[in-house]
Amino acid sequence: MSRRTDLRFRATTAVQRRLNPLLRRLPLQTVLETTGRVSGQPRRTPVGGRRVGGSFWLVSEFGERSQYVRNIMADPRVRVRIRGRWHGGTAHLMPQDDPVARLRELPRVNSLGVRALGTNLLTVRVDLDG
Repeated sequence: MSRRTDLRFRATTAVQRRLNPLLRRLPLQTVLETTGRVSGQPRRTPVGGRRVGGSFWLVSEFGERSQYVRNIMADPRVRVRIRGRWHGGTAHLMPQDDPVARLRELPRVNSLGVRALGTNLLTVRVDLDG
């Protein structure tokens, strides 16, 4: 990984550490809940994405470096809070999907941020239960 990419990752995650606790409390903020791969505790991360039929799609800006992606790799069972309502599901990493094309289908504000800050985009699909 290049020095510039590493600096972007560190700067972005430093900001996210301060903002995420505030954002995940907002009732209409979409939140992804994974199970911590070491602690076993629930880990909640504000995300941007969109529900399409029985699936929820999002793009991780740092791919497998994102902690929630690492948690998904250890345990794909997740929950997603969409418009204030929790939905259980199974997450799938989609490395074959074109994340830039996928971002065009997702909410604009989040997509702009992911594209601007991201260094290793990775699409994630959550197949929602029921």
